[in-house]
Amino acid sequence: MIELSAAEIAEITAGTLYGVPDPSTRRVRHADTDSRSMAADSMFIAKPGETTDGHHFIDAALAAGATLVLAQRATQAPDGAAHPSVVVPDVVSAMGQIAAAILDRVRAHSETTVIGITGSAGKTTTKDLLKSILEPEGPTVAPQGSYNGEVGVPLTIFTAELQTRYLVVEMGADAPGNIRDLAQMVRPDIGAVLMVGSAHAGKFGGADKIAAVKAELVEEIGADGAVVLNRDDSQVASMAQSATAPITWFSEATGQAPENETAPGAGLDQAVPDQVRAVNLSLDEAGHPRFQLRFTESGEEFPVVSGLTGAHHVSNLLAAAACALRAGVAPAAIAQRLDGLGPASRWRMERTERADGVTVINDAYNANPESMREALRTLAMLTRPGQGSPSRRSVAVLGAMLELGDVSIPKHTQLGETVVRLNIDKTLVVGDLAYPLYRGAIAEGSWGSEVHWVATVEEAEAYLDQELAAGDIVLFKSSNSAGLRLLGDKIAAKEGAQ
Repeated sequence: MIELSAAEIAEITAGTLYGVPDPSTRRVRHADTDSRSMAADSMFIAKPGETTDGHHFIDAALAAGATLVLAQRATQAPDGAAHPSVVVPDVVSAMGQIAAAILDRVRAHSETTVIGITGSAGKTTTKDLLKSILEPEGPTVAPQGSYNGEVGVPLTIFTAELQTRYLVVEMGADAPGNIRDLAQMVRPDIGAVLMVGSAHAGKFGGADKIAAVKAELVEEIGADGAVVLNRDDSQVASMAQSATAPITWFSEATGQAPENETAPGAGLDQAVPDQVRAVNLSLDEAGHPRFQLRFTESGEEFPVVSGLTGAHHVSNLLAAAACALRAGVAPAAIAQRLDGLGPASRWRMERTERADGVTVINDAYNANPESMREALRTLAMLTRPGQGSPSRRSVAVLGAMLELGDVSIPKHTQLGETVVRLNIDKTLVVGDLAYPLYRGAIAEGSWGSEVHWVATVEEAEAYLDQELAAGDIVLFKSSNSAGLRLLGDKIAAKEGAQ
């Protein structure tokens, strides 16, 4: 983190200093909301939460090395002494103000390119891929895990230093206006929209409203920036109408731009082709996408075999390539760095080969109807007989997709139908919210022991301990809070997993 004094933090946030006799000389070089991560010269951010309040952990943070607190109220130590703090009306808003000020200093010191990424799925994988492409070009900062909201984005920026060359920011949303606020905080030079799905449909009121929220990033990119859009998603493609910056298209298809579609901000009156494209796409026996990565502007084309599992990751690979291209990375370098690159964040088609012959694929960090279908298609493909290899039994362990609102029951029911149509050998449905998935599979024609339902994760573990056998490929997929990612870890660790 760029070093700031208590006086500077108070000025940035219009906060009030308490218990700080030396505001100009008291410096902080690290900031976090977790009191356990404190070290010397840290600022503890006492953020109120849904289940606890950061103000309760101020003493622990100071004992661990923190020298300043960002708080919403003045507090005291057990001996009555005032905690050294900057008190603000809203800690989260103050985090954003500090992040914006830090970024201003970074830009003033160095040539810095800021890249914002949003979409209903794929943000973290695309971020990880892009970070790997950019790091050889210069100091690169990207979020830990899925830091992508009003707290996570500032925490990411807090890790930047003056010499940062590239800053990659994930942008998620819980309500309309969230992405616009994040974009105004970080002022991206490049903004990418990956896809619009059903995630959070219950919060936003439908896919059209989700698309409008994702389009906030496009609208905030200035004419001197760049917008990266997915041609294959019609709702993303329609965001071209909102752009003032030139558009870079990526696609798995081979066609030209739709009739009458032009490049907003580019002053062109002819159709614009995809600048980054995957051609001759196939999957190898391990489910890794292989394709020719084509850059149409330069006419270059390179073979890529991804280390990721599943055809649905091709869109993420192309988005990362398109962002890197607009950030100034040479096409040959982009292809070379993507080739063989596997997952960097946990629970994204994470594959474990157990010593007893069971393969575990843990993709249970998040879920929506689109990502569920793609993961199941990958499972079905992996278990088909290949060249000289026998078929394997497919086992899907599926939990609830959350935040779908009024469409939750029909979407889960449809997914049950999908399981049957893909001929998944055995499906274990976990939890009450996912029960319509079980009923959908039964109604579609599943019979006997092909589909089974349990109420709890504990019951699911006991069932799998009895059911799994050598040669099985078992997929875990659910929304994060359903807990299947942790069950997947436990199952992967059994029987001497490698």
